[in-house]
Amino acid sequence: MAIQSSGSSMASTGPVLPAGFFARPAETVAPELIGCLLVRRLPGGVLRRGVIVETEAYCQSEPGCHGHRRRTPSNETLFGAPGHFYVYVSYGIHHCVNVVTDRADWASGVLLRAAALPGAPERTAAGPALLARAFAIDGGRDARPAAPARGLWLEAPPPLVAALLAEEGPAAIRRTTRIGLSRGQELPWRWYLQGSRSVSRRAPGDRRP
Repeated sequence: MAIQSSGSSMASTGPVLPAGFFARPAETVAPELIGCLLVRRLPGGVLRRGVIVETEAYCQSEPGCHGHRRRTPSNETLFGAPGHFYVYVSYGIHHCVNVVTDRADWASGVLLRAAALPGAPERTAAGPALLARAFAIDGGRDARPAAPARGLWLEAPPPLVAALLAEEGPAAIRRTTRIGLSRGQELPWRWYLQGSRSVSRRAPGDRRP
């Protein structure tokens, strides 16, 4: 299966994912977000859509999570209600976009690592910082609910993408370890769309399609 950065299938719309979808453990939500659409309403009402092709899960119980040690003003959103965006700055310059999961008062979230955008070069959003830039997401989106009324939301996979995922079954999504961490990197909590060229980094030995 190959889902690339062009084609009308990625411009199709699906049902908006409700807050209840995210009210589950991050490691459950993360693989189910593969194939879903991230949608951003830009100035002038133009909609930018992209298929999510890579995610990572984080939970308070493990050391890779921002909320593992303590609750602070900078990670407060991660302890909030599921279905909100948690946007933080990496290395002082790059924004990274997460969706809060599980339950309030428990730090848990899914990092949106990469997306495939219709009509754009396939590496346009192949990484967390590139994804945030492609969708014009900055700290002003932190703590906002994922909802059309707020201009940034997530939708279920469009019909063609859903059909391709169903046809391939479990083989459509690769599970591997997280990357870019100093602690907790051994957890297999990263998932990506096997047939996509927009993945930020493939697992060792996995050849680019």
